[in-house]
Amino acid sequence: MKKNALFIILLITAASCVSTRSTLKNVDNNAPDLVLKKDNTFLITLFSSDKKYGYNPDYPINIFYQNTRNEALNETRFLNALAGPNGEKITYTRLETCCPFPTKRSDMGAGFLNVYELKWEGQKKPVTLYLNVYEKGILMVPMGLSLKKE
Repeated sequence: MKKNALFIILLITAASCVSTRSTLKNVDNNAPDLVLKKDNTFLITLFSSDKKYGYNPDYPINIFYQNTRNEALNETRFLNALAGPNGEKITYTRLETCCPFPTKRSDMGAGFLNVYELKWEGQKKPVTLYLNVYEKGILMVPMGLSLKKE
């Protein structure tokens, strides 16, 4: 009897950890396709007024472009378009992959967010951004950043 009760508790606990619903709040499958500029960065014309955009795993920067085969390329196309708040040159490092979510744009049926740390001269604390190459959304510059000057 104790073994059955323990098994049932274990089964319930395991099932509660698996979610088939996405927690991403800013996916927009009707968003316009991303456009590449001559310098191989994405054309970005909008600036976010949402403090969570890009800084919170539930509000990642969605940069799906054509396919997900070369995720680093699309992340680079986005990050290389950015600058610090006053136009400073940024450097970035990929820290980790996190936060699995269900998606139809992956052979596995799941996608992951890639976490990047951004730094620039004169900065007090590095910035952490969450990027999602699996879903579409309106592409914007996150609060506190600017576009690199051409």
